[in-house]
Amino acid sequence: MKVTQYPLATSSWGEAEIEAMQKVIASGNFTMGKEVLACEKAFAEFSGSRHALMVNSGSSANLLMIAALFYCRDRPLQRGDEVIVPAVSWSTTYSPLAQYGLKVKFVDIDLETLNFDLDALRSAIGPKTRLILAVNLLGNSNDYLAIQAMIADRPIRLLEDNCESLGATYGGRQLGTIGLMGTYSSFFSHHISTMEGGFVVTDDEELHHILLCLRAHGWTRNLPKFNHVTGEKDDDPFVESFKFVLPGYNFRPLELEAAIGIEQIKKLPSFIAARRANARVFQDLFAESPDFIIQKELGDSSWFGFSFVIRAESPLTRLQVVRCLQDAKIDCRPIVAGNFAKNQVLKWFDYEIHGELKNADWIDQNGLFVGNHQYDISQELNYLNDTLKSLG
Repeated sequence: MKVTQYPLATSSWGEAEIEAMQKVIASGNFTMGKEVLACEKAFAEFSGSRHALMVNSGSSANLLMIAALFYCRDRPLQRGDEVIVPAVSWSTTYSPLAQYGLKVKFVDIDLETLNFDLDALRSAIGPKTRLILAVNLLGNSNDYLAIQAMIADRPIRLLEDNCESLGATYGGRQLGTIGLMGTYSSFFSHHISTMEGGFVVTDDEELHHILLCLRAHGWTRNLPKFNHVTGEKDDDPFVESFKFVLPGYNFRPLELEAAIGIEQIKKLPSFIAARRANARVFQDLFAESPDFIIQKELGDSSWFGFSFVIRAESPLTRLQVVRCLQDAKIDCRPIVAGNFAKNQVLKWFDYEIHGELKNADWIDQNGLFVGNHQYDISQELNYLNDTLKSLG
């Protein structure tokens, strides 16, 4: 078994989560029931959204979010519509766009925030743009005031992939609630963990009803009697049992995951507070580093992890840094997928690259991150600092 001095992620479960699972097991009800409804209610309250939909992963959340816009009544998306994305993110930010036949336009990112380069985004927006999918990377917000000003008078929707940034805020609002819809992940290494899991939030009732339908096979069973998909359901549940109206999926979450999620959401404020306290230690140690750029915080980050981007003037290479950390038993990873536009999977995409992706390329070759946790890691951060000093 691998032993680390500073792991990338650790379990955030305790007795409450174990007891919650045991209660579900004793009930004999395992798939999408009252625990899921209660978890969705708790998540909506935390995020400040009218509607929260729980699914089986953050990746599924992204796919449902894109799919829903093809079935809404007002300006539904169509195949070939242009969507602007940052060049640095995870694969399941992008895959739903290709799967639904959208034209993907990759835009460079900012070396400090790791999110959209605002000048590149501004120049990328054109008459064919129908959607901007902003990704809040490693717990940090995009500059939404600037983005909203860019699209204020245009027929362009804004969505948020907030899978790495649960609990972060911008202008007093939870990230994921600024766009028309937002997604979250509750995978093991994220701010809360439900084994696998994710959420989509929105204030739009029609989109919520579409999401409800798409999540479970495209049938009507889970829709309210009066809804924006079919209008009015039959009073006889037998009639509605196997009535299919949209080409849906099976992205239903388990009751076990939801029961754990309820307990995790209760702890979330303390988890975020601990991550922010760790970030203050991290910033004190590395803000003036001659070798590394660390992430510039916009709004109040929830600090998924701590990034290092090697400065152009530094003599260090990423290989040196990674081997040094590995030898010291400190877990590290690339900054998400680096420049995603380098991947062979793009042969299946309809896409273009806007301008140069020089910052994404730099991060791809010179970036890495280490973990943050829901408890005090000041000792690990000082160990990290001592380890990196040894490179000098």
